[in-house]
Amino acid sequence: MGVRCSRVSACLWPPDFKHSTSSDGLAENGHGHDYPAFAFEEFSLEELRAATDGFSAHRIVSEHGEKAPNIVYRATLFRSGRIAAVKRFPKSAWPDSKQFLEEAKAVGRLRSKRLANLIGCCCEGGERLLVAEFMPYETLAKHLFHWETQPLNWAMRVRVALYLAQALQYCSSRGRTLYHDLNTYRVLFDEDANPRLSCFGLMKNSRDGKSYSTNLAFTPPEYLRTGRIVPESVAYSFGTVLLDLLSGKHIPPSHALDMIQGRNFLVLMDSCLEGHFSNADGMELVRLASSCLQYEPPDRPLIKSLLASLTSLQKDAALPSHDLMGITLGVQELDQNLPLSPLGEACAKGDINAIHDILESAGYMYDEGVVSEPSFQMWTGQIQDNLNFQKQADAAFGAKDFTTAIASYTQFIDSETSVSPTVFARRSLSYLANSQLQEAIGDAMQAQVVFPQWPIAHFLQAAVLFSLGMERDARQALHDGASLEAKTNSKLRHV
Repeated sequence: MGVRCSRVSACLWPPDFKHSTSSDGLAENGHGHDYPAFAFEEFSLEELRAATDGFSAHRIVSEHGEKAPNIVYRATLFRSGRIAAVKRFPKSAWPDSKQFLEEAKAVGRLRSKRLANLIGCCCEGGERLLVAEFMPYETLAKHLFHWETQPLNWAMRVRVALYLAQALQYCSSRGRTLYHDLNTYRVLFDEDANPRLSCFGLMKNSRDGKSYSTNLAFTPPEYLRTGRIVPESVAYSFGTVLLDLLSGKHIPPSHALDMIQGRNFLVLMDSCLEGHFSNADGMELVRLASSCLQYEPPDRPLIKSLLASLTSLQKDAALPSHDLMGITLGVQELDQNLPLSPLGEACAKGDINAIHDILESAGYMYDEGVVSEPSFQMWTGQIQDNLNFQKQADAAFGAKDFTTAIASYTQFIDSETSVSPTVFARRSLSYLANSQLQEAIGDAMQAQVVFPQWPIAHFLQAAVLFSLGMERDARQALHDGASLEAKTNSKLRHV
């Protein structure tokens, strides 16, 4: 969901959340504002496994799916209820765990509205994972090369270039002068459809700049000569992105430069843009791209020097990005062929009575094989007291005495070593009925931790998120629940 602060979502931020009072490096260009500052976190592998439903294929958001070398998952973080992007590296990518943590923490100190910021990591055994803000409107590559409804217009393409330059300048001002594999897949669109630069490219797995891997036709010449990149290499890669924005195609720089030098730049331009920009503006953007693609690193411009030119090219600056892109905010493209079960429908409508009746009717049928058996000490010690707490809670829940149900379920949970997902689901609904939304989302998330493939946990999260006014996230939770239900039903049909 990215970072979205509203009057209703503030309760989902971690306890150490605070607002930054320092500039993020953009104010000097007239585009700065306070950006939410939140602490970098180290997550356990168990947390991220639960947040991704066991690194399930249906959670993959990488453009190349499971074939991608480093898979990115959409995760629901238990600590805050936030949606995040989790990048999982192959075990061989970061053999030095200390270096990985140092790099992650250094990048995690950056906070800018032009970045998809790094908010945490995980380093356990051979596992190396990064956790970043989630960008719901996909990549620049998707909108440039594989658009479905409308191509990016001229004003939005220039805005992408400006925001990308601002992101790179901010990183440089904070000492991060190298960016690895800068390309259109590294530019993402946030919940307001504003372009942001992925923080993942700021990570390097060597201290000498050797971690550059892309199609050799698009790499800086110095990388081909030495196998290393320098700060000026970022300007070269920025030039390749400008070419993509101009052409709507991924043209090798050498071919593009031949056209530019032959003063045939109109052939380079995307035909979708015809008649939507002036020759002067087109030539200026081509000039900037050409200057970035100079063979010798010292001949390339500094990113900071590109900002003034790009700012002067801005059109429709007052229009929000989502209008320029034709995106209706709050409407997420989800699979409409997934029907909702009665529980899904009830959660979508926020019908507490209907949700209650379905949970009450289901009883504890979903707990078999999920909860471990009580220990011998439990059987011989406090088992009877615990069973009494659960019976009292279940009786109160059945009678819709949600306050008593909360108290009794809490006594039961505090005394048990292994709690069923149904107990968390019932207490979650009780909290929701009492308008204790923070507690409700916490229990719905805990039910998912105990049973990652349980659709009910996702449906309950949706009900709470709708109550919080977080419609996009709620619809995503509904979709996740419906996907899991469809998968379960498909397995049952083939048994």
